[in-house]
Order: sequence, then C-alpha cells, then structure tokens
Amino acid sequence: MSYRIFVINPGSTSTKLAYFEDDKKLFETNVFHDSSELAKFPTINAQLPYRKKVIMEFLKENNLDLHGIDAVVGRGGASYACLSGVYEITDLLLNDTIEAKSGVVHPSSLGPQLAREVQAEFGGRAFIVDCPMSDEFEEIARITGLKGLYRMSHLHVLNQKATARVFCKENGLKYEDSNLIVCHIDGGMSFAAHRKGKMIDGTDGAGGEGSFTPTRAGNLDSLDFTDYLRNNGIDLKDARKHVTQSGGFVSHFGTSNADTVHDMVKSGDEYAKLVWEAMAYNICKQIGIMATVLEGEIDAIVLGGGLLRFDDLCELIEKRVKWIAPVHFYPGEFEHEAMAEGALRVLRGEEELKVYTGKPIWSGLDK
Repeated sequence: MSYRIFVINPGSTSTKLAYFEDDKKLFETNVFHDSSELAKFPTINAQLPYRKKVIMEFLKENNLDLHGIDAVVGRGGASYACLSGVYEITDLLLNDTIEAKSGVVHPSSLGPQLAREVQAEFGGRAFIVDCPMSDEFEEIARITGLKGLYRMSHLHVLNQKATARVFCKENGLKYEDSNLIVCHIDGGMSFAAHRKGKMIDGTDGAGGEGSFTPTRAGNLDSLDFTDYLRNNGIDLKDARKHVTQSGGFVSHFGTSNADTVHDMVKSGDEYAKLVWEAMAYNICKQIGIMATVLEGEIDAIVLGGGLLRFDDLCELIEKRVKWIAPVHFYPGEFEHEAMAEGALRVLRGEEELKVYTGKPIWSGLDK
C-alpha cells in the first residue's frame, strides 16, 4: 500500500512545504518571508491565515489535489516538553501549542495549527514528529544561577537528529553509539551535545541563547540589555521581539535576508564583512562549549541548515573548530524527509504513536 504525505514546516523566515508518496519526495518549495512582512502581525499565531494562503497557492500552482491524503505533518510547536517521537495532533496538543505552554514563542507553533487546517480541508491524519519541545537534557544542564529558573531543551530537534542520523549512516556509525556536536545554522540556530543518541545539553536559540543569527540577537549581557531597552525607550513587554525577531542581521542591516547581506560582503562592504565573520566566530564559540559537555570525546562536528550554502561561512567555521573533531557540513536540512518518514513508520505500523499528556516531562527540582 502506498501512502501520501504532506509536510508543513514554518520557520522564522520561511514556510517550507513538501509532498511525498511513501518516502519519495515529489514536490518541495521554500517560500521566503521578509521580516518586514511578518512584522505586520502582532503575534505569531496571527500569521495563520497568511501562512495558510501560502499553502493553498502552492497546491494550486502545482495542481496538487490533497483529497484523500493519508497524513499531514506539521513541524511541532510550543506545547509542553515531551519525549521525542511521533504524536497525533489532538485538541489538547493543539491548544497547548497555541497557548505556548512551554513559554517559547516560535514560528514552529504554526506547524500543528496549519496541519489541522489542511486536515480540515482534505482529510487524513495530522501528526508532529520530533518537535522542538522534545527534552533529553541531563539534570545538571538545567541548573542556572537563579534558584527556580531552569534551562530547558528548546532546539531544532527534528533537523539535528535527522542530520546526525544521515552522517552516521554515511560513515558506518550508529547514532545511538556516537558522541556528536550537532548544529543547525539558519535563520534560527541551535547547538547541542548528542551523547549515545540523546541530546544531553544545548542552546535555547528561541530564547536568545547562542550565536546571533539573521533574526536573533544571540547571547547578550543581561544588564547591558536592560540598559539598552531603557535607553532606547523600549517597553519590557517588547523585549522578546528584539531578541528573537529584530536582532542579528535585521538590527544591523534592516533585513533578515542572508543573501542580501552576503552580497554586501562580496561587494567589499567592510561593516558587512565584520558582522558576517562575527557570526561565524560566535558559532564557533558555541561549538567549543558543547565540546566541554562531551568532555572532548567527540566523533564529529556535524552542521546542517540553510546558511551553509555559503562556502566562506563553512570555511570560517572549520578553520576555528577542526582541531576539536572532524567537521562535516550538510547544507540545507533533512526536516521534510524526517517528518514524512516518521509519519510513514506510524502508518505502516512500524512505530507506535506517542501520547501527549499535557504535562511537561520535567517540571523542576523538589528541593
């Protein structure tokens, strides 16, 4: 029996769509959204009609009729933290995503919402696979310098695990037996230490941790950021926007389009060159942090994501970190394949669905 699967992957600067028959990808598109367009919406959830229109136009332009579709897979969103795996999009999971129960406001929250919208139009089952709220952190990685404030797992789980598995398959390794530093390098970034098949620590890119990106501010001194808000007359309620949507390239150049910035670099713009190289520098520092988590026992550094299409960025990164472990680049991502394959395993009865409970997998210390 053949299965038809439609994949919806909303990100910080794009809506990516793909159509599969079994594990064969027949159509794919990546619709870029400039930050100025998305800035018109007061919240991420408010983007739902806009992003749905993008989907319907894609289907029409490609003469794709999804009636009778077997599965619609949305990139998982901001529900409570849960185990990695495949989940049916229930009303409970959907509502917790809309309400951002995890506390993370991120475009991936539109994934389950859009999947249910498409399911309502065409039928089939709606799933998420390895959502960003998947949590495998060790307890020591959660502790901060403020009692009651804990670090949680907010990563590009789907693409990190998919890229790691592709690397392992190509190199005759088993993911569950390997120690890897895996990085997702795109409009959003995340860096994680994978030990024996589990992501035991990583950066909270959605919360501003890690390198700055085309849209995100990255690590900031807490007191300096507080002074920045006050000195620029920015209300505290708007702080999140400055960290996650209008930081990075947007702050420096007024655009989140990395191609535009890279063209400035190539044309000899010295300021653009400095910021571009500073981004690579910050990426390398995050890799170094994860090397300490794994105590130097590292099989490889594996990087995936759209920004790796720029060869000079890859060269800047490899130059600084190749002494840690062999460096492997996978431009683009394997998210669509991973989402479709997860749904396919469930449809074929090869994998059991996880059940979303509406309770976080970790809710703090008893002490």
